Parts: sequence; C-alpha cells; structure tokens
Amino acid sequence: MIHPAKSIRTFIGSKSYNESIRFYQVLGFEVKSLDTKMSLVNVTDSLAFYLQDAYEKSWCENSMIFLEVEDDLESYWEAIKVLGLPDKFPGTKLSSIKYKDWGNEFFLHDPAGVLWHFGVFN
Repeated sequence: MIHPAKSIRTFIGSKSYNESIRFYQVLGFEVKSLDTKMSLVNVTDSLAFYLQDAYEKSWCENSMIFLEVEDDLESYWEAIKVLGLPDKFPGTKLSSIKYKDWGNEFFLHDPAGVLWHFGVFN
C-alpha cells in the first residue's frame, strides 16, 4: 500500500504546560496555540509535534523523540548547551555527546521528563 502522507506528528505531555511552552521557545522552536490545552510546536517548517496540557508521569518519562540533525552535531550541541536549559528549567538534563558505531547523539530531558535524542547517523 502507498501512503499519501505529508507528515507524521507525535503528541507529548507536559508537567507544567506554560513552563514547557517556554522551554521549547527557548530551545528555538515555534509554539502555536491550538486551544487552551494544546499547541503545535514547529521544529522546522516541515517538522512538528503536539504539546498537550496533560501529564501522566509514566507516559512522559517513557516518551522519546529522535531528531536527526545535519552533520555538525558538535556545533548543535554547543548551541543548545549555551542556552543553559538545566539552569532555567528544573528537571531538565543535557548529556554530553555519545559516539557510537551507528552514529553520534546527545540527550536532553524536557521539564516533564520527555527524552530527546539529537543525533546524526553514519
């Protein structure tokens, strides 16, 4: 079967909706309110996800998103590091870059515990 798809978007929760909105704005994503309990978060013009005013600890802390970036992961990591997200948003964590056989990645936990993987494939 051929799927005439244009995009695929995940839904993620937030422990504090307004704090998560600010977190993603500081990260450089564009947040568009859809209603009082949901926003569309644009990473780029063609990459987006939905942020909900909904929190279930086990759901949020088991949600993961992998964002594949261009080749220069080190510069991207440096750009995120200088934002000081762990100092501005309690509960957020930024790892160092992990170099693996398949490629390289680093991790960022958002304020609700959603785990972001930022990486490049070999």
